[in-house]
Amino acid sequence: MKIANGIYMLEISANIMGTSSVINPTLIWDNDTVILIDTGFPGQLPQIREAIENVGVSFDKLNLVILTHQDIDHVGSLSTILKELPNSVKVLSHQEENAYIQGEKLPVKVAQLEANLNSLPNDLKALYEKLKAFYENNQAKVDKTLTDGEELPYCGGITVIYTPGHTPGHICLYHKQCKILIAGDALQLDGGELVQAPQSTNFDRDLSINSLKMLAKYDIETVICYHGGLFKDNANQRIAELANGHLH
Repeated sequence: MKIANGIYMLEISANIMGTSSVINPTLIWDNDTVILIDTGFPGQLPQIREAIENVGVSFDKLNLVILTHQDIDHVGSLSTILKELPNSVKVLSHQEENAYIQGEKLPVKVAQLEANLNSLPNDLKALYEKLKAFYENNQAKVDKTLTDGEELPYCGGITVIYTPGHTPGHICLYHKQCKILIAGDALQLDGGELVQAPQSTNFDRDLSINSLKMLAKYDIETVICYHGGLFKDNANQRIAELANGHLH
């Protein structure tokens, strides 16, 4: 779906724990740079390639991947993208996420499962084994570390907003020219309403609420949520409400 010139929200079908869903990586490009923000689940390279080509951009021109955070539905196809386009794609993430993406630390959701392994039901034990095996076998090198407030000189300028809470190093990205926020999992749509990600999925509840206050400082007209898609209904006002604790 076209959001602005050179900014598209991709719509990738996914199956999440037996429920069919759609995830929304973002594609941003100009003559010099093609950026994919988040890379779907493992095994989704064919769908991602098709979605990029359908926009009219050659997949082979992809040269930057920015990861909002470490979760498997955001880093899942990264290693296969890097194998498909060797030496041409640079990976960017926040410094707090690098160790997880590079396989130096067990991702926080996997570590939480591991800490409770003996009391988990069998389906969650099986999920833990799958997740652990994935992260052990699909590390990717991060080429550039991102910091809060950094202005990336691509496609008219993209601001990094450090929004920890969902994970320790979660980031959102803000395209100032178009007043678009790429929210990752800091926000999502539920029944068409912009809400915070469920607290059960957040690493640190207090940090996640504080991060909403960070987002409220920006002039945002459009929000791209990885889960739920597009929100354009008084985005500034709604984010301010969420930041002030009006979570419903």
